Amino acid sequence: MSGRFGASNKVAIAGCAQSAIQRHADSPLGALAVDTARRAIADAGLELGEVDGIVAASMFPTAGSHTVEDGISTVTAAWMAEHLGAAPRYVAGFQGVGQVSGALTLGINAVACGAADYLLFFRALHNPRGSYHGNSTREITGPQQWTAPTGYFGPLAMIALPYTEYLQRYGADREAMAAVLVEARKNGARIPWSHWYRKPLTAQQYLDAPLLADPVCRYDCDIPVDGVAAFVLTSADRARDLRHRPVYISGYAQSSPVPHRLPLHWPLDDIMRGGAETARRLWESAGVGPDEVDLPQLYDGFSPLVWFWLEALGFCPVGEAHRFVQDGRIDSDRPDGLPVLSGGGALGNGRMHGIPQMLECYLQLAGRAGARQRAKATIGVACQSSPHYGGAVVYSAEPF
Repeated sequence: MSGRFGASNKVAIAGCAQSAIQRHADSPLGALAVDTARRAIADAGLELGEVDGIVAASMFPTAGSHTVEDGISTVTAAWMAEHLGAAPRYVAGFQGVGQVSGALTLGINAVACGAADYLLFFRALHNPRGSYHGNSTREITGPQQWTAPTGYFGPLAMIALPYTEYLQRYGADREAMAAVLVEARKNGARIPWSHWYRKPLTAQQYLDAPLLADPVCRYDCDIPVDGVAAFVLTSADRARDLRHRPVYISGYAQSSPVPHRLPLHWPLDDIMRGGAETARRLWESAGVGPDEVDLPQLYDGFSPLVWFWLEALGFCPVGEAHRFVQDGRIDSDRPDGLPVLSGGGALGNGRMHGIPQMLECYLQLAGRAGARQRAKATIGVACQSSPHYGGAVVYSAEPF
């Protein structure tokens, strides 16, 4: 896709629902997903039978030796179609980078081309009992045989490498990263469904936390949880006749294929070069630029990704994100702050992938954020994964 998205602002979100985000839910993930989906449909003012499309991202994000079972550890679109009680004519699942943003684009395009009139989009995340990344592997073949024996394996090593590069290249330190965690947890502590509700974090608590893969500490990683969120998409014209103010989808972009590297090798230069291209596609697709966005919601599954997205999207110069956050520029309580974590993100809610970012964009732009409602929220952007290995979607309170 080049140029402005052909269906820009012609598809809208009409309703949503979010389950409680817990370390371990009392009910199976499938039951939780069905309940959340039905609440989202009712929130939009629709009957179950009116939903004729279902889209989901269903990757189970663990490197552990866990059995993947539909309805238990993951919930696919096909499983939802079978158990929801609707009769959809369009059912699709997404496999690729940027699970939430990628799957959402399937739903956007389905509504835009008429494959579905009212489409349910959902994401269900599971935290298995026991060690999340516990792995029974005793022998490694292929490219990882050269890296795993030295300790370079798993997501912690993956993010520790570019984080270390950033610290050394730009003279940054972990004290600057503390501002990211304090902001995420401050906002998550205000959200009733968050795992971290009423549990803010201080900078000193962050700095005192044990390192897991230097310089990454415990709080730099989002916590695995059970949780489900669901949204209803429809055409902008139909959405205007429903219960809530529509939130329009202005454009989107997915990252390009990454350079061939050893497994889990994410050099900082790859992230920023790929991120620059993702950002170019995003702003071109939506017809706006970073100066027009007042509700950026940046992905934070690992805290350094906030710095990387800030720079990739053009909210601050390259190499300056650590100073930007340390100076309080992302404080959502400041009138001049850039509220990149006003919805708490993954660090302030739990490992819900890009759902907290999407949900915050919807609630704020629809005027449904309650006591957290911002005075100005007109254009938002929700990011997921890394700038070079994910995607982003632009939302608007009004069509333009």
